[in-house]
Amino acid sequence: MEFLSETTIIAGVGIMTAGWLMTTWMRIKNGYPLENSWGKAVYPKNDQAVERVKLLTQENAELRAELGSLKDRLGNVERIVTDSGYHLTHEIDRLREGRETN
Repeated sequence: MEFLSETTIIAGVGIMTAGWLMTTWMRIKNGYPLENSWGKAVYPKNDQAVERVKLLTQENAELRAELGSLKDRLGNVERIVTDSGYHLTHEIDRLREGRETN
């Protein structure tokens, strides 16, 4: 009485290999990391991912520059608003409006 026949063993190894290939293909297709022999994550590199990183890096630089200019503009507005001459002009205008309504 044989415990396992040769064909059963071969079929089992074939099914396990096909399953491993299928999961590896699905991981690559969906962007999940692969694992090396030590279980450490390995990310496959492709041209599309490299190009996407370049575009995101460029967009990040543009947004940082825009944020810097907005900070400068906000600083100018704050300086104008906190200037004592602005408050005086605003008070005079408010008093004029009050006089015109009476």
